[in-house]
Amino acid sequence: MAELRRTESTLTALDEDALWELLESHRHKIVRSICPSRLTPYLRQAKVLDQLDEEEVLHGPRFTNTVMRVGHLLDLLKTRGKNGAIAFLESLKFHNPDIYTLVTGLQAKVDFSNFSGLMETSKLTECLAGAISSLQEELSQEKGQKEALLRRCQQLQEHLGQAEARVQSLGQMEADHDRMKREVSAHFHEVLKLKDEMLGLSLHYSNALREKELAATRCRSLQEELYLTKQELRREKMSSRHVRELGEWSPQMPGDLEPGDLEPGDLEPGDLEPGDKALSRLKEENEKLRSLTFSLAEKDILEQNLDEALESKQELVDRLHSLRERAVAAERQRKQYWEEKEQTLLQFQRTKVDCDIYKEKVNALQGQLQQLQKERDQAYSARDAAQMEIAQNLTEKDSLRREVFELTDQVCELRQQLRRPAESPQRPEQEAKAREPGLRGKQPLVRMFAICPRDDSDDSSPSSTESQLCSDLNATCNRELVDSFRSSSPLPPSPQSLYKRVAEGFREDPWSLSGFLEIRQVDRGLSRGVKAVDADLDYEIVDRADLPECESSVQPCAGGLTTSSSSVPVRRRPARKILSQVTVLAFQGDALLEQISVIGGNHTGIFIHRVTPGSPADEMALRPGTQIMMVDYKATEPSFKATMEDTTLEQAVGLLQRVNGFCCLSVKVNMEGYRRLVQDLEANMVTSGDSFYIRVNLAMEARAEGELQVRCSDVLHISDTLFQGRGCWRAHRVGPYSTKGVEHGTIPNYARAQQLLIALIQNMAQQSTTGRKQSSGGPQKLVRIVSVDRTKASPLRSSFNGALWEPSKLEEPSTACFWAESCFTLVPYTLVHPHRPSQPRPVILVPRVVGKILSEKLCLLQGFKKCPAEYLSQEEYDASSQRGDIIQEREASGGRYCVTRQAVESLMEKNTHALLDVQLDSICALHRMEIFPIIIHIPINERAAKKLKKALQRLGTSEEQLLEAGRQEEAALDRAPCLHGSLAPDGWSDLEMLLGCVRFAIGDEQKKVVWTEQSPH
Repeated sequence: MAELRRTESTLTALDEDALWELLESHRHKIVRSICPSRLTPYLRQAKVLDQLDEEEVLHGPRFTNTVMRVGHLLDLLKTRGKNGAIAFLESLKFHNPDIYTLVTGLQAKVDFSNFSGLMETSKLTECLAGAISSLQEELSQEKGQKEALLRRCQQLQEHLGQAEARVQSLGQMEADHDRMKREVSAHFHEVLKLKDEMLGLSLHYSNALREKELAATRCRSLQEELYLTKQELRREKMSSRHVRELGEWSPQMPGDLEPGDLEPGDLEPGDLEPGDKALSRLKEENEKLRSLTFSLAEKDILEQNLDEALESKQELVDRLHSLRERAVAAERQRKQYWEEKEQTLLQFQRTKVDCDIYKEKVNALQGQLQQLQKERDQAYSARDAAQMEIAQNLTEKDSLRREVFELTDQVCELRQQLRRPAESPQRPEQEAKAREPGLRGKQPLVRMFAICPRDDSDDSSPSSTESQLCSDLNATCNRELVDSFRSSSPLPPSPQSLYKRVAEGFREDPWSLSGFLEIRQVDRGLSRGVKAVDADLDYEIVDRADLPECESSVQPCAGGLTTSSSSVPVRRRPARKILSQVTVLAFQGDALLEQISVIGGNHTGIFIHRVTPGSPADEMALRPGTQIMMVDYKATEPSFKATMEDTTLEQAVGLLQRVNGFCCLSVKVNMEGYRRLVQDLEANMVTSGDSFYIRVNLAMEARAEGELQVRCSDVLHISDTLFQGRGCWRAHRVGPYSTKGVEHGTIPNYARAQQLLIALIQNMAQQSTTGRKQSSGGPQKLVRIVSVDRTKASPLRSSFNGALWEPSKLEEPSTACFWAESCFTLVPYTLVHPHRPSQPRPVILVPRVVGKILSEKLCLLQGFKKCPAEYLSQEEYDASSQRGDIIQEREASGGRYCVTRQAVESLMEKNTHALLDVQLDSICALHRMEIFPIIIHIPINERAAKKLKKALQRLGTSEEQLLEAGRQEEAALDRAPCLHGSLAPDGWSDLEMLLGCVRFAIGDEQKKVVWTEQSPH
């Protein structure tokens, strides 16, 4: 193709497709090599781009890089056809000649004769001047960048020199470090040698001590020997002295021999006396002692041993004294401990006696409580009996009142007959009709074609019409009674009866006369020959007790209504029949549920399904498909008026079961909803029209087959409140990440669940009195205490105000509906609604002390940020309070610090979790703002508090304060109107692991469905 494009003329001679095919074949190189800001001025001058196109290409937010901008520029030029391609190639000739040569195969020569002529020469010159100026600007920018790079290079060289100097200093420090290490190792070896020498010296010292002990023992033995020797010496001295004394005083021996002249051997043993033998022995020993001599060294050793023995003796004496003192102190302490033991035993005995007394008191209180419960039950029974008696009295009163009305009607009729001067002539035909017995049984109804016929008297004034109506009423009071006023004939009523009905309505409501005149004027031109096609005309029957009483000064009411003793005097008049609008029907609803049966629920509405033929409900033309909107029953005291919209099937059946007399039903025709419900029931898609979600506030076990085991705070979907009869609901357990049921079964209804809740609380109270405590983080939670104010309506408790349940009308206690009035305000089930927020939800960490510690760590991570309290002046505070944008506030000087809705929403819009440091009471305010926070509960026990000891010290909080705050906020967490996530108490060992667990819990809670409940407080 390059050979075909050797000249500019061949390039301009190519058609549009060939040019763009040429450009598209090199598109990948074009979009990577050119800058769109250089080409757009020339393209604007060539009028293939306008200003908007240029701004879109250069500054469009969709294009994040140059490749995308050049691609969009080519797409825009392609829409301009051949001129766009030629102008683009000419701009390449100026700014990107290499790309121009690559695409066309021609050299980029700036020759004005070769241009396409898309722009004038002056404009081309101006464009070239602008391009040159832009190139100069780019050149100057590049020079500036070059200078900046040079300066940066110099700075880096300086940093490099500093780094080299630092490296040298570090090398010197490393050499010093090695030298010091060698010195330390040498000193260490010297220390080891010294330790060895010390060990040898200690061994020598121990040997010397042993030798000293041996020497001391030898010294003591020598001292004993010395003592014995001294004793022997003393005895010898005494014996020698005794001998000398004997020598001086003893008689001379025979032969006058001196004792010293005889040798010991010269005498025979028998010749010596015993005293002489002893004396001779003593002499021998004395001579031996004299012969003993001690050296000076031995004397010094003996004296030294003697001194040491005396010193050791003194030490032993001192030690003996100290031991005696310690023995005395120990004896004194023993006596003290003995006294304390006696006192402790005495106190223990007293405590034991007090405990027995308290146990007796508790038993007595329990007996009194049981007695009070019995008295309460008796009082309830007496109240129910009184209510029954009151109901019977009211029934008798109603019957007597009807009799009074009948007698009053008869009196009025008699007075009217007495005042009538003369009886007006009656037509024979009308008398015959009057004497004909009325047809019994139900007759098909026929719509009237005109309110009254057209005659000459229609043009009279309203006053004359009223007087005419009254005169007609007086004239035909008795005559039209059988054939018109209580007629069961299918034929239309006579004109006189129509006047009479309008007059009756005028007496009840004088303002309705104008409406009658308007209807009369409209219907005046209708033909009598037109036949009715609507056979479903509704009628309203009103009790005579509701009619105004007749006064003597006013014209008497129409009387003479002859009815059977079993029927109630009523009157029938056409009701307003408007499709898809509410119609009020009043009739005698004795045992209403025997006349009709209903289906439906709160999701679809309550519909009549079957009607008993011949019943008053059948006579009122109630048909299947009619939706009941309201029930008004005033036969009992107090009366009740119940709205049936958003009412469950169990509530509706309970309300209609109470109706046993005259009542008013507000109904409307809703055949489409009824057919849809019947189709779903026949297809077994549903079992009723009920559909709502509840949160269970107690744990219930599955005691029978088909029952659903439920944990506290489980969310259930209720699809039938009359499943398999009264007393149980059909429920589906809802998963945490969707609203679909994952497991189904039956649960007790509201009343039975309330009884189970009370029994469970009593059982837990008894266990707490016996000392059994539930450890933190141990078994799962059994009860969530939620209470309501009985003066306020609860969606699950009641659908009407002031209605009392009568237990005497029930067959068994288990069939009591859950809207019944009771003395308990505990709520076993709470109505909840699902939400699925798309933005990151704010986070509340419980307890708040741990939340403050974790918030500092979470703020360092991506996706988390604290929501600070803003300072608001008084004017700003008043405006925010009026809008309801304040979540939590605290007072300050001159204003208040408030956490506002705008601050939280701004963080949510930035795809960030707002960390809130607010109280749990602020959750309701957040829900009102359609903000659903994530609540993470961190169970705190003594072990967990020790793990957070260092972090608590930085906050200035003790472990005891953390435990107390954890207990208080855990109790407040039960009252929160939403579910919360909780961590395992032993699932973390330090603060970093706790932070990871909290992050994982926040991510998991963000994926879950948010269930919120209406606050019962």
